[in-house]
Amino acid sequence: MTTKARAHPRKAGMLASIAAAALIGLAPMAASSADAVKLNFWDMIWGPPEYIDAAKELVGEFNKQHPEIQVEYRSVPWNNWYQTFVTAISSGTAPDISTGAGYQAVQLYDQGAIRPIDDVIEELKADGELDDFLPNTVDTLRYDDHYVALPWGIDIRVWFYRKDLLEQAGVKVPTTWEELRAAAKATTKDGKYGIVASGDTGGSHFLYNAILNNGGGMFTADRKLDLKSDRNMEAFEALAAMVADGSVSPASTGYNSDDRRAAFNRGQAAFTLDGPGLIAQAGAEAKNIGVLPPLAGPHGDKATIFWVNNIMVYEQTKHPDEVKTFLKWWSKNQLPLWTKGNTGQLPTRKSIAADKAIKDDVARAYVLNNYVPIGKTTATNAAGIFPALNDVEGEGAMQSFAQELWQGKPVGPIVDTAETRLKSILKE
Repeated sequence: MTTKARAHPRKAGMLASIAAAALIGLAPMAASSADAVKLNFWDMIWGPPEYIDAAKELVGEFNKQHPEIQVEYRSVPWNNWYQTFVTAISSGTAPDISTGAGYQAVQLYDQGAIRPIDDVIEELKADGELDDFLPNTVDTLRYDDHYVALPWGIDIRVWFYRKDLLEQAGVKVPTTWEELRAAAKATTKDGKYGIVASGDTGGSHFLYNAILNNGGGMFTADRKLDLKSDRNMEAFEALAAMVADGSVSPASTGYNSDDRRAAFNRGQAAFTLDGPGLIAQAGAEAKNIGVLPPLAGPHGDKATIFWVNNIMVYEQTKHPDEVKTFLKWWSKNQLPLWTKGNTGQLPTRKSIAADKAIKDDVARAYVLNNYVPIGKTTATNAAGIFPALNDVEGEGAMQSFAQELWQGKPVGPIVDTAETRLKSILKE
């Protein structure tokens, strides 16, 4: 809806002349502002406070370049994020466009809330821009024969190590599971441990990393739960063996991810699994932290868990063409989210990844070149992604699995409990 200024009937004399002159001078700007299409953009908090500032500034730049489209920016916290979006959708107040975690778009698409972007993908392909995206990013967001979102950032789990603790123990940087276990045992002493984990969602990432690193996966090709496959069980037993060695900090069960990072950064453990931004956020301790090369599993497999975080368009939008314009512009001009916003994500565009600011960050450049190409989703070995993945990761079954594993409980009963809960979620 547009609004137009109306002359006030009681204005007269000199005041009326001055006001009229002022209105004449401002008329083009006022009309432009009033007639502009208004879009609501909801963005998750993908980094420290400066991320929000950088994102707002980027939206402001778009608004300057596109006076006919004015985007309003809203920063959305992760606490209760799902309920925030579902409530907005049900009340008819959904945003026109938003960013979201790896499986948000596909889950909301299944509820009829997300508009497919097949036309955007075709336009990017025609312009040659689709080739600017890293492999396995665009197609990961395909579901039900439609592209449900555009990738913008990669979250991935990487093994980190404390250079100082390995040096003190005379241990070389491990490259295989066997070497990691030996190094974890060698660095467990004097109140410090080989590995620190956590009992929250971040703790469950140790499980996903292990099964994918061993050539396993949560699902079969036809999307049936496959938790007890031979490769998966072998991976779980490998983690349990390090717990039995006494190499995993017993505090891991009660730790959340922030606790885990803090303990690792204090030098209380030699190894941990975390996101690519860990070193950049480690402050003075950054010099003591390195990235392990991708570990070879018992059968030579190399892989880890990753998520392709995305930006999606909502069915409720009344301005799909304008949203498309913003979507394509945002995707192409996101570099300040890294250079100014210090986001912990990795870029999905090759052109951004090739920027000097990214390449000069040795750890992130290493992860982009060595870990991202072997990244896999929770959906492995099924194709693409599907709505149930959000529930599988968020319901709590795998978090409980991790907590019990770090406590040293036998793997068999833990897997049985998790399988029962997950099958209930999947309605198998």
